[in-house]
Amino acid sequence: MKALYIITGSSKGIGKALVSQLLENKQNSVIGLARSKQTIDKENFQGLEIDLSNVANIEANMDSIFPEGDFSKIVLINNAGWIGPISHIGNLRNQDVQSLFDLNVVAPMLLMNAFVKKYADVEAEKTVINISSGAAKKAIDGWAGYSSSKAALNMMTEAAQVEADLDGSKIKYFALAPGVVDTDMQTDIRGASEKDFSKLDKFQKLKSNNELSSPQEAAEKILYLIDNRDQFEGVIQDVREY
Repeated sequence: MKALYIITGSSKGIGKALVSQLLENKQNSVIGLARSKQTIDKENFQGLEIDLSNVANIEANMDSIFPEGDFSKIVLINNAGWIGPISHIGNLRNQDVQSLFDLNVVAPMLLMNAFVKKYADVEAEKTVINISSGAAKKAIDGWAGYSSSKAALNMMTEAAQVEADLDGSKIKYFALAPGVVDTDMQTDIRGASEKDFSKLDKFQKLKSNNELSSPQEAAEKILYLIDNRDQFEGVIQDVREY
């Protein structure tokens, strides 16, 4: 039987690496959600062009995101995220704050809600991975929006697991910090001003000292968690701890 993987932010970074690794197995059916067009010519891949910061866009595509089918495993990976403008509170644009929380918090909750509605009673191994961040537990200047959005994602994931246990849906939830990965987000961080972000030098040195992990390495860790999920205790996980 086939396994179904639904991955947001699938056109670049960790999401693209996840898609690439999963498509090596023809028994995996992969649906990738991204704002840009995806040109992967594989029978077991479907790319959906969706702006996840637009609630109406998500709602209009729910049937395509969560298809019917006879699957032995169903996995949702909420990977898409945005660091947002790196700036102190008082200098933020209202629309940027809205977009940040729409993408980092609202979209994952809408997709989790639809996932449960569609698959709660389906007999399959069901897993939801929300890509979080170590920043969820740290107050970092310039990152107030990002850190708080990831903290919200962590609590949302923990609450969902409590509900799954009570409802008997057998869904396993994880909020997973992927480590410091060499993605476009890191480029954005290094492009911040020191006035807006006091830790700028530290993040610039992570790149120059080759201390960033690759998207491929992060993807391998995420897939290891999925494949060995029953060995992991607790919802909040960090790839640097296994």
